Amino acid sequence: MKIWKSFLAIVVLYLLTFTDTFAQCAMCRGTVESTMSNGRNHVAVGLNTGILYLLVTPYLLVAIIIFLWLRTSKKEHGKRLAIASRVKGAMS
Repeated sequence: MKIWKSFLAIVVLYLLTFTDTFAQCAMCRGTVESTMSNGRNHVAVGLNTGILYLLVTPYLLVAIIIFLWLRTSKKEHGKRLAIASRVKGAMS
């Protein structure tokens, strides 16, 4: 449980500093600079949102897979312990 609390604290800390993580590749930056000089700001916001979406998606998928795997293995471990205790009780 302590691990989950520390993990949650790290995630909250990351989300609080989320605005500092806006970054762009060189081509995207050139596109944004040229559209910003024309007075269109919505292109820059859309690009930043898309970049962050592409950044977060793989990590989110991996986290979901790890969570499901841990939950399943914990259930299986409980079943194995129950069976072992029944066998031990039957043997004695």
